[in-house]
Amino acid sequence: MRRAQIMKVIALTLVPILLLTACTQKKTKSENSITQADVTSVSVLPIEDLTGARIVTLANGAAELIADMGYRKNIVGRDIASTTNELKKIPIVTSGHQVIPETIIALKPTVVIIDDATGPSSAITKLRTAGIRIVSISQSWNFNDSIKKLGEIGAALQTPKSANSLQLRLSISTAENQVNTTSQSKKLKVAFLYLRGTSAIYLVGGKGSGADFLIDATGNTDVGAQILDQPFTPLTAETMAQLNPDLILVMIGGLESVGGVSGLVELPGIAQTTAGKNRQVVAVDDSLLLSFGPRTPSLISKLAAAFGSAK
Repeated sequence: MRRAQIMKVIALTLVPILLLTACTQKKTKSENSITQADVTSVSVLPIEDLTGARIVTLANGAAELIADMGYRKNIVGRDIASTTNELKKIPIVTSGHQVIPETIIALKPTVVIIDDATGPSSAITKLRTAGIRIVSISQSWNFNDSIKKLGEIGAALQTPKSANSLQLRLSISTAENQVNTTSQSKKLKVAFLYLRGTSAIYLVGGKGSGADFLIDATGNTDVGAQILDQPFTPLTAETMAQLNPDLILVMIGGLESVGGVSGLVELPGIAQTTAGKNRQVVAVDDSLLLSFGPRTPSLISKLAAAFGSAK
């Protein structure tokens, strides 16, 4: 599958799971899971003054970045995928990933931040017709992308100094939390699986999935990225036999959708892997795992600890 296609599938199937995990997160918490409550954000104090600015953020991850630049009070509307606690009181202005123009117009925004996944196009056209300033920024599938996106947000809001300040803090904090691989006594072979049992979507992460950056940062090996050239490949028994991971990384909602660890090992080839035999699985909150941004440094640290307990 082409990257754009699979990322769109992931974005669309993630919404109902986000709603589900928001209600069931306490029940899924275990020593092998990482939830939003387990991580912290990197933030900075704002430098430029944004008094009077009213921002609606529809681009995935933008609300969190703007909030941690110090401008949370300027955000008047957000998309459903922006789920951090500090954003909970800000109204959601989408139905799933579908923009509701009337709701946005009523908020009288001075700027609306979108990306290529924001739609439908007719809704964006209606916002432009209403005289609202629309700025499109890049999507991010890895940490470097998020740093680039942060710069684009700074340009869109005319807050380049604040954006640069957060870029610097994020880069330093991420580097500090990355594990020195030379000190590792053993590297685990980790495979990332994207699972949506309700939609019969079962994929193995490869090079460029996003999870490869996180796994590498913990000092372990993304065995899928080593062998699979595409970001995502359909899960088959043959693929799992080839990878034979020591540990499997999944999203909490994805794991729930297949019936937990017991259901996971029933999928093709999983039970025959070292990870399946030993039931070595780490699950991360759906809205956290690939949401590269202010929580990434803390997530790396938590993942390294979770992987370390499996060695």
